[in-house]
Amino acid sequence: MSEIADLIEKMYGHHYTPQTMSNMTKVFTEEVSAFKKRKLNSHYAVIYLDATYIPLKRKTVEKEAIHIAVGIRPDGAKEVLGYAIAPNESTVTWKEILEDLSDRGVNDVLLFVTDGLKGIKDTIHHVFPQAAYQHCCVHVSRNISSKVRVADRKEICEDFKTIYQADSRETALEARLAFSEKWRSSYSKLAKSILENDNLLTFYDFPLSIRRSLYSTNLIESFNKQIKKYSRRKEQFRNEESMDRFLVSRFDTYNQKFLTRIHRGFQQAEAELEKMFERLTN
Repeated sequence: MSEIADLIEKMYGHHYTPQTMSNMTKVFTEEVSAFKKRKLNSHYAVIYLDATYIPLKRKTVEKEAIHIAVGIRPDGAKEVLGYAIAPNESTVTWKEILEDLSDRGVNDVLLFVTDGLKGIKDTIHHVFPQAAYQHCCVHVSRNISSKVRVADRKEICEDFKTIYQADSRETALEARLAFSEKWRSSYSKLAKSILENDNLLTFYDFPLSIRRSLYSTNLIESFNKQIKKYSRRKEQFRNEESMDRFLVSRFDTYNQKFLTRIHRGFQQAEAELEKMFERLTN
């Protein structure tokens, strides 16, 4: 606290006592608690789940998984809904987060988008059984790239792109079949996995104006990159409480910025999304 007080005086020419700094920290700890306990909207059109790794000191300094859930309401407003810190990404932690969202008022979710962590679909349906599930197509593309020869990477990834950038589900199904037939002789297991993965096409059931936001986790990954960028200004977080304060300060800033903005395409899709919620609850 003395070091922080001295630093503020050098930067701004105003002196705070260590006790004042301690009191300010205590106030922000209350902000963290308020963020974690706040009530949420009952309906979300889509919730993105993703984890990023940031160094944290316990007995030693290790990177730990920051599990983050970002939701978009039917009216297009988006916000960080919740988070958790754990040594590694796991479905156990995601289940706790999802149960917490439910406890804080989330009743219905049309779609979850994730990077395809093993077991995550079942974990989601355990808490939100009626929600649809989308496997991030960009993550699948990266996985394809890592499993084929360098000479084939560009062509096979371009072919895969025709599946999730098609004009309709029907065209996407045709593109998926063409992909499988073209590549099954060279990469049989990969072609079979793409042909059988219906979670790649879920977003085609949603309004055209918002599909580009639904086929990948790019929205939350972009936010996570910002979190990591700001976290690099600190060499490490000395304990979980200091990381909590940092994260909630970033989440609050994000929420204040985007809760009053309409995400791309959602204004055109709002009426159709409301009808989808009606069908979900009837």
